[in-house]
Amino acid sequence: MDLATASQAFDLERHVQEIEAHGFTILERLLSPETLTRIRAGLSPHLRRHHGRNAFEGFRTERVYTLVARGRVFEEITEEPHILALLDRFLLPGYLLTASQAINIEPGEAAQGVHFDDGFYRLPRPRPAASLSVIFAIDEFTPTNGATDILPGSHLWSDAEVAAFGARPDAAAELLPAVMPAGSALVFQGHLLHRGGANRAQSPRLALTNQYCQPWARTQENFYLSIPRDLVATFSPRLQALLGYEIWPPFMGQVTASHPRKTLDPAWTPPILENRLDT
Repeated sequence: MDLATASQAFDLERHVQEIEAHGFTILERLLSPETLTRIRAGLSPHLRRHHGRNAFEGFRTERVYTLVARGRVFEEITEEPHILALLDRFLLPGYLLTASQAINIEPGEAAQGVHFDDGFYRLPRPRPAASLSVIFAIDEFTPTNGATDILPGSHLWSDAEVAAFGARPDAAAELLPAVMPAGSALVFQGHLLHRGGANRAQSPRLALTNQYCQPWARTQENFYLSIPRDLVATFSPRLQALLGYEIWPPFMGQVTASHPRKTLDPAWTPPILENRLDT
């Protein structure tokens, strides 16, 4: 099923140039109204259950983790072809899905702390991205309803520049809201400074986010444990690869010297259980 509304209008080179220069780009109305309806239906059973456990997650924010495995529409979005075409230009072949969640910011939520998504990869800046993030606007993003605030160009900053920015009491005023219609996608480099905006409106702001990382990087979520293998076996080969069921040459990701996709066979048994001695 085609998730997109206007694939012929997609200008890959323009979006690549914007990400290189500014650290982000917006694909307006990428998802069709039908897809948005499917997303809302798929999320409905999981919302209105839990709020965040700290200020970063958001005390008035709902998060649904392991989103990729919660319905067919979320599988499709994770391998949306326009998004993958952009990722192909910035990440090495074999890149992985590192995080997948829904974020529903309710009225009254405060602005999140300014951060960058791949800060846990302790690599000195300036540097290329270790990851890219995608935020799908399921509701329209406005200046008042919790639109993601971004700092264009900050992906080029050094560690010293990031630290100096964080030390300024008025620094957050320089961030700009990523205003975009429902169905749009914000794609940005993982070391671009940003935050979830404050929701001063009267209704929630629903979004989905997928993050993708270099094939050598450890993923934020351990999808091997969070998604049962019998469910992964029903996914497309491309999605299985994004979840790590693939080899990054020459042998990274091997399972006892075998291809990890072999573990999806219902008859597969870990080799170490064969003739194991407990003495």
